[in-house]
Amino acid sequence: MSTFGKAMRSETGKGLTLIGPTFAYALLLLAVPLAMILLLSFWTQVGTFAGQAQFDRTLQFGNYVEALTDPLYRELMLRSLRISGMVTLVTVVLAFPVAYFISFHVRPDRKSLWLFLITIPFWTSYLIRVFLWRVILAFDGPVNSGLTLVPVIALVALVLGAVALGLLVLWFTGQLGPRTALVGIGAAVVAAVLWQVLPEGARLQGPVIDEPLGWLLYNANSVVITLAHAYAPFAILPIFVTLEKIDRSLLEAARDLGESRAMSFLRVTLPLAMPGVLAAVLIVFIPTIGDYVTPQLVGGSGGTMIANMIHAQIFALNDRPMGATLAVLAMMIVAMTLLWGISRTRAWLWLADRMGGGPVGFAAAIAVAGAEIAVIRAAFLHGPALVGPVTGSLGLLAVASVVSVLILWRVPKGRWGI
Repeated sequence: MSTFGKAMRSETGKGLTLIGPTFAYALLLLAVPLAMILLLSFWTQVGTFAGQAQFDRTLQFGNYVEALTDPLYRELMLRSLRISGMVTLVTVVLAFPVAYFISFHVRPDRKSLWLFLITIPFWTSYLIRVFLWRVILAFDGPVNSGLTLVPVIALVALVLGAVALGLLVLWFTGQLGPRTALVGIGAAVVAAVLWQVLPEGARLQGPVIDEPLGWLLYNANSVVITLAHAYAPFAILPIFVTLEKIDRSLLEAARDLGESRAMSFLRVTLPLAMPGVLAAVLIVFIPTIGDYVTPQLVGGSGGTMIANMIHAQIFALNDRPMGATLAVLAMMIVAMTLLWGISRTRAWLWLADRMGGGPVGFAAAIAVAGAEIAVIRAAFLHGPALVGPVTGSLGLLAVASVVSVLILWRVPKGRWGI
């Protein structure tokens, strides 16, 4: 047998045979285009001929200097980070209770049904969901119409009716007793009766607001709302998987040792669930910062993000090298932001544990985190004026990245799993 045949029959050869097609697919359709974008960012577009772009292929850093010095690009990148950070925060905070409820309070034979219901938004096109939010948040949409036209007591009755319906569903699925469901139904009935018997001039018979809310659409708020809804399942599922892996005997041991339910959650459940929370943060933050459709349709001028500028540079302004430059910078900043966030979270939690945990430890960690964020913000705002926009931006990113790597290298993982 030849040497090649022996190599292919070995464990290493079998492994390479298995991953070879996938590796080649990723190399050709991901790595090669990414390398082309990186190379294009160092070129200069000099015009077009017969519909084809003509480039000066001399490698230069002019595009990067312009991207780092232009205030518009800096503002768009900062806005993208703010919007994506807010979307991630809102999505993960709202997703955790849902995942916790399904994991700890839903019967095992019903969990598949709940997960199936969570994935229902994927049945419709993402574009259709964005358009629906555009209608809901419009100046004359259901939200503003309900707040300006429907009486307060009517809205209360409708909300309580929806809650009562939810309680009935939970009772039907065996999650609640009949007494709780009856209390919810009774509250909805009382609100409905008050709606009918209150006089016309009563305050509760008037609308909630006199004028429609103008801040619901065509700004950063609408982008956050739409993206948080779109990526909610991506946050719920990894957190649910992590919660399912938690050994319930650990919680029983904590209760036997005298811990309350709240402290058992803070000291046992939450630390063990942090890998799932971190996965949810990554899954939500990375794609939302490069989202193009949602800011285009519901963002307006106040919700424009860096992806919209990349599209404008390539297709509207016909400057492909600058579009490639912005794309490369966006990828670098996202990677460095995630590196900074993960490393600092590990350092802050390590500091909290070293301080004995509890309120004192977390207060110390929050104080250090606030001070560091304030220093970075001051350096980002005032550094370009002192040492130049290019030197200040690159220096800040370099220092933050080096410190992040040192933290990940020297600070061990704690009980939080980060």
